[in-house]
Amino acid sequence: MHFRSNFCRSSLACAVLLLPAVLPAEASMTHISLLPGTHLQLDSAELYSDTANAHEDVRQAILKAAAEHKNVLLVFGGNWCVDCHLLDLYFHDPGNASLLSANYVLVNVDVGEYDRNLDLARKYGIPLERGVPALVVLDGTGHLLYAQRNAEFENMRVLDSAAVTRFLQKWKPRVVRRPTGTHRRGK
Repeated sequence: MHFRSNFCRSSLACAVLLLPAVLPAEASMTHISLLPGTHLQLDSAELYSDTANAHEDVRQAILKAAAEHKNVLLVFGGNWCVDCHLLDLYFHDPGNASLLSANYVLVNVDVGEYDRNLDLARKYGIPLERGVPALVVLDGTGHLLYAQRNAEFENMRVLDSAAVTRFLQKWKPRVVRRPTGTHRRGK
């Protein structure tokens, strides 16, 4: 893993430091140019399966979310997308990993070279022409709670882990408080 730059954003430094801990040893190497004179070479896991059945994965995630009282988090992206890898890195940092696992069923939806699962992106109103990663949140019934329409996470290189934390906090399932005692009125 190599990182050379005269200017280093904290999020990229974090990515370089944390990548070995979150990516499998068998991952391939990817070289990415970020800013003029800045290069990041990192291990790259296959986050987005080109053989997965995204429709079935979403259906199964909704069933699991319902059973576990969680929301479903769809992440549209591709293995070629550095911002998708940075988002995944932030999902798995210590502060966000427990928040993610306690509240969401995560499904990575492969867009290929913007030629795969376009029907799912349309179904949830994701404008892929604005870039990826693009996020969707569904509840345990499959009801759409949020769809990224303005490329909020498309440029993860300028965001940090705290932006992901705020998103995960905002869209986690709401706890329904029920009365602890039973109080009946007499007739």
